[in-house]
Amino acid sequence: MIEINLVPNIKQELIKAQRIRSTVITGAIFVGLISIAVVILLAFYIFAIQAARGAIADGQITSGFTDKLAKVPDLTKTLTIQNQLSKISDLNSNKKINSRIFDLLTAIIPPAPNDIKISDLTIDSSSNLITINGQASNSYAAVDVFKKTIGGAMVKYNNSTDKTTDTPIESTLAFDISTSNTSYGEDSSGLKVLRFTISFVYAKELFSPSSKNVSVVITTKGNATDSYLGIPASFFADPAKDITEGK
Repeated sequence: MIEINLVPNIKQELIKAQRIRSTVITGAIFVGLISIAVVILLAFYIFAIQAARGAIADGQITSGFTDKLAKVPDLTKTLTIQNQLSKISDLNSNKKINSRIFDLLTAIIPPAPNDIKISDLTIDSSSNLITINGQASNSYAAVDVFKKTIGGAMVKYNNSTDKTTDTPIESTLAFDISTSNTSYGEDSSGLKVLRFTISFVYAKELFSPSSKNVSVVITTKGNATDSYLGIPASFFADPAKDITEGK
């Protein structure tokens, strides 16, 4: 059998090129459709499924609070206590050591005959103010001695943050010392006493937890004689200066 190819070679090449073009176009359309489908699926997941999951989670949180947490007895008190427990360490490190007041009183209360008895004592940590209500058996002289003793007191301590030296640091104990509410009365035994109130601003180092080896020493500003302690400070003044003519 004899076959005669009547289609020229150039025609065959054209048909082959058309087939390849059709195949490429079909593949491109197919890939494009797949890409569009993937984009649609991602958009559906983000805007539909994720939104639905968020709504379900919010509903579970709301129902969990309403059905469980809200029914817990004293929930607000429990949360408040937990919050306070988290701050215990900070509060403990910053708390004032008010027990040092006994060392202070031992140092500043004068001995006989200037006896002082304390009725009550108040420490105001917010303003660093100590207020003492007491009574004296030796009238105003004992109160004045008490005031001068406080004025001459010094706080001696070591600073725990200073690791380079062990030399004690000294600072003035009291500032703005004032006496008020002085009046005569009788104590429980019927003796005549002078009641008084004395207040002063104390040095913050006195009760600070960072101060170590704290002690109170009395210097009376260089004068510890009985005559100085017993005579009111208002009796003394600096010598008057001469007036120069023409001025």
